[in-house]
Amino acid sequence: MSRIGKKPVPVPSGVTASIDGQTLTVKGPKGEKSFVLNDLVLAEMTDDGIKIDPRNNSKPARSMWGMSRTMVSNLITGVTDGFKKDLAITGVGYRAQVQGQNLQLALGFSHDVVYPIPEGIDIKCPKPTEISITGTDKQRVGQVAAEIREFRPPEPYKGKGVRYADEFIVRKEGKKK
Repeated sequence: MSRIGKKPVPVPSGVTASIDGQTLTVKGPKGEKSFVLNDLVLAEMTDDGIKIDPRNNSKPARSMWGMSRTMVSNLITGVTDGFKKDLAITGVGYRAQVQGQNLQLALGFSHDVVYPIPEGIDIKCPKPTEISITGTDKQRVGQVAAEIREFRPPEPYKGKGVRYADEFIVRKEGKKK
């Protein structure tokens, strides 16, 4: 049995959730999100919150059980608190700044990299070497962070590049004479 799937997802005050067939809609202070559940799971509202159960005891249904519960939990977290990813830029002359609806990155290329900020994502640069990405959708926040990091991933010799703030770069020793 799924240890994660057995737990009901609590619905905090200020958040309304409604189930229409396999579509779950959640409204909160940061907006409204909906998610279509897989046909192999059932969702129901209880006093404890939203309960997810598999339709039958087959392996595909049980594998969708925990994942569906986590997706519902992420929806509720997104409309209440939101999600945040921080990036750090290391390197001489490497910097970032937000200009209108674009993120402008100077990453050692002959030109600046201009990244258009997607809808529903908020990017701030508290310092020229820090980027803070926030949003209500966990997948989109992570995807935007990965796309920005991909412009100049950190290299192992000097550690230059764009990295996640909590990422540790394993450094290599340079060549010897």
